[in-house]
Amino acid sequence: MPVSPFRLCFYFYLCSMNKMRNIRNGFIAIAVAVCVLSLVSCGNRTSGEDVAVCPECADTVSVEHPLGFCPDSLSVVEGKVKNGQFFSSLLSSLGMSAQEAYNLTQACDSVFDVKTLRVGQAYRAYYSRHPERSEGSPLYLVYDRDKASSIVFSCRPPYEAWVYEKPVEIESRYADVTISSSLWVDMRAADVSPLLIVSLSDIYAWTVDFFALQKGDRFRVLYEEKVCDGEVIAVDTVRYAVFSHAGEDFPMVMYNQGDGGNIWWNEKGESMRKAFLKAPLNYSRISSGFSYARRHPVTRRVQPHTGVDYAAPKGTPVMTIGDGVVTSVKYEGAGGNTVRIRHNSVYSTAYLHLSRYAKGLKAGQRVRQGEVIGYVGSTGRSTGPHLDFRVWKNGTPINPLKMESPPAEPIAESSKDAFNAAHKEYKARIDTIQARSVASELFELL
Repeated sequence: MPVSPFRLCFYFYLCSMNKMRNIRNGFIAIAVAVCVLSLVSCGNRTSGEDVAVCPECADTVSVEHPLGFCPDSLSVVEGKVKNGQFFSSLLSSLGMSAQEAYNLTQACDSVFDVKTLRVGQAYRAYYSRHPERSEGSPLYLVYDRDKASSIVFSCRPPYEAWVYEKPVEIESRYADVTISSSLWVDMRAADVSPLLIVSLSDIYAWTVDFFALQKGDRFRVLYEEKVCDGEVIAVDTVRYAVFSHAGEDFPMVMYNQGDGGNIWWNEKGESMRKAFLKAPLNYSRISSGFSYARRHPVTRRVQPHTGVDYAAPKGTPVMTIGDGVVTSVKYEGAGGNTVRIRHNSVYSTAYLHLSRYAKGLKAGQRVRQGEVIGYVGSTGRSTGPHLDFRVWKNGTPINPLKMESPPAEPIAESSKDAFNAAHKEYKARIDTIQARSVASELFELL
C-alpha cells in the first residue's frame, strides 16, 4: 500500500523538529517537507496524463525551460515556411484540423499576426513520444520570427502563444579597413560584419559615393553590434567614424540631442545629411498615393503604384529634390518622358509623364537641389497632366510622403559643449587603439 504523501511529509517534519531546537531550523524543515510533497505528487501522476508538459514548466517561461515547456521530453519535426504557405495550411500540414487551426489563430491574434508569416523562416513542431496519445497533432509549435526571437504556440486547449526572446549581447568593436579591392571584400577580410557597410552607407550617404570608392580609401569606426548565439545580428550604433580619402579626413560623431532629429554630425557640429525638398513641384493636390494594390485608372487592373501622383497644370516646373547625377533622360513607355537621378549610394528618384525636359539635360549631368529638370505633362499611360514621383532607398521603393528628411541645421547651441566632449572622447579612444596597434607591431619586429 503506497504511503500517503501527507503522512510522509508530516512524519519528516516531526523527525526534523525533534532534532532541530530553534525556530530557524523549524522553517527549514517545513520547506523540505514541501519539496518532498511536490516530488511525491509528481510521482503519483496517473499514466493517463499527457507527459508533454513537465511539472517544472508550471510558469510560461523559466530559466530551466526558456521556451515555456520541456522540449527534451518530446519528439520534434523541423522545417521552413514554404512559398505560398499560410499559417492555417502550415498547421494543417503538421496534423491540426481546420477547427483546431482556427481556434489557435483566434486565441493568438494579440501575440502573432498570421499575415507576418514569412517564407523561409524556420519552425519546430513538438509531438508527444507516445503515439497513442498524440492524436497526430503537435503539442507545441515554435516559429522563429527573427534571429533573436520566436513565437511559441501551445497547440492544445487552452490555446495560447507567447514570445521567446533569446539572450542578446551588445559588444563594442573597432574596425580599421583600407580599401584594396572592394569595401565588401576588405571588410570581410578584416573580420568585420557586412552589416556595418549598411550603417556607414546611410551615415555617409551625402559625403561618400560608395559606388566610387578608390584603392587606399580608409574607414576607422567605433561601433556596437548585437550578438545572438555567437552570430552578429545587427550593428546597433556607430559612435564615431573617420573616412579618409585623397589625404583628407571626414569624421562623423554620433550625438543625440533628444529632439528626434539628426544624430550624425561632422566635427564642426554640422549635419551629415542634407535635407530633401518636401516635394519636387508646386502642386494643387495629390491625385494618387503610394500603394501595392491600386486599380490603374486606364487599364483598370490592380497593380502596384510605388509613387505619388501630384496633379498640376501642364508645363509646371519640376525640380530635383536633392543634389545628384542624372542617370537617364528618355521615354519609358507607360511612364512617358522620364528623368532618373541618383542622389547618392542610398537614394534615387524618378520623375514620370513629363511634357518635356529642361533644356540641355542629359545623362551623366550633375544637378543641384531645386534645379528644374522638366515640366509636368501627360505622356505615356496617363489620364491627365500630373507628375508621378518615385523614390528608392537601397533599391527598394519607399513612400515619398513618409520619407525621412532630417533637418540640415547644425547642432543646437545648447548641445555644443556636450557634443564637443563626446567628439574628444571618441577621438581619444581611436588614437589610443591605433597607438597600441603600432606599438604591438614594433614589438613584434624587435
